Amino acid sequence: MTHPVPNSPTTAVSSPSSPPAPSGAAAHLLVVDDDVGVRDVLTMALELLGFEVTCAATGHQALRLVTRRVPDLVLLDVNLPDVDGFEVCRTLRERDLTMPVLFLSGRSAVDDRVRGLDLGGDDFLIKPFELKEVAARIRALLRRTAEPPMRRRRLSVGHVQLDPDAHQVWAAGQPVRLTPTEFALLRYLMENSGRVLTRSQIQERVWNHRDESSGIVDTCVYYLRRKLGDQGQSLIRTVRGVGYRLSAA
Repeated sequence: MTHPVPNSPTTAVSSPSSPPAPSGAAAHLLVVDDDVGVRDVLTMALELLGFEVTCAATGHQALRLVTRRVPDLVLLDVNLPDVDGFEVCRTLRERDLTMPVLFLSGRSAVDDRVRGLDLGGDDFLIKPFELKEVAARIRALLRRTAEPPMRRRRLSVGHVQLDPDAHQVWAAGQPVRLTPTEFALLRYLMENSGRVLTRSQIQERVWNHRDESSGIVDTCVYYLRRKLGDQGQSLIRTVRGVGYRLSAA
């Protein structure tokens, strides 16, 4: 299924450099899409930005490539000829691979975005897309996984603790596995404990963009509550018509 990318790499991308991977080298991206045109345009644009790019045309090929070398980020089409992108993401998470996954899809239904997040995806971009937006979202996701420059204190609110440097979370003393996006969301809420954060503030800080119609903030909060054992919303509280507040009291 063909989804044209509307802009050429030279007009859609303006930044000349990419953020480094945690090791200090240029970030290595895996582009998974069965449309050769999309793969070629993304590869050209992202390489111009300084990223190292590997491509796969099928889900099975992508999983084989990850076995040989783990990328820093995966751009993953949902519609693939063998297994779909959702299944690929599920397999990556089952292998305990935590690199960010950015879904690229022609599907705009909310249910598809919810499913992608539920399986461990970090962001969801609808085709056709602007290459400059793809680049911006990649940078935002990579910044979350970059090695911190200094030791930061462990955060603690109620029954939840978060270690920013070890990238670990505990709820009632038990370790909790979060996706990079869930971790970034929880950290932002904990750093602003007691404050009401609007959905726009959360989306701009965690996803580095605003698209309030997507419902991505509410969806991610739902899964974060479930993983933290907070279905009663005693920790992450909804402020009707505004956003969310994290508080132990």
